[in-house]
Amino acid sequence: MSETTQFKVFCLEQYKNEHGLNGRDAMRLFKQYDVLNYISSFYDILHSYGGKYIVQDIDLFILSRQEEPTDEKPLS
Repeated sequence: MSETTQFKVFCLEQYKNEHGLNGRDAMRLFKQYDVLNYISSFYDILHSYGGKYIVQDIDLFILSRQEEPTDEKPLS
C-alpha cells in the first residue's frame, strides 16, 4: 500500500471517529465531496499535521463544496 493510500485511510478513520460515523457513511461523504482527491492533491502539506487539524480541514473543504453554486436553474 502506498504512503498516500495509507494516509487516506488514516484521514478517513480520523474523520469517522471524530464525527461518530461508521465507515460506510464516512466513505459516502468522502466520495460525494471528492475528499480523497483533495487529500491526494494536498498530501505533501496535510501529512505533516495531526489528526484533529486534518479533520477540521476536511470539514472546511466539505463545507466549501456544499456552498458552491450549482449550474442548475431554479424551477419557476
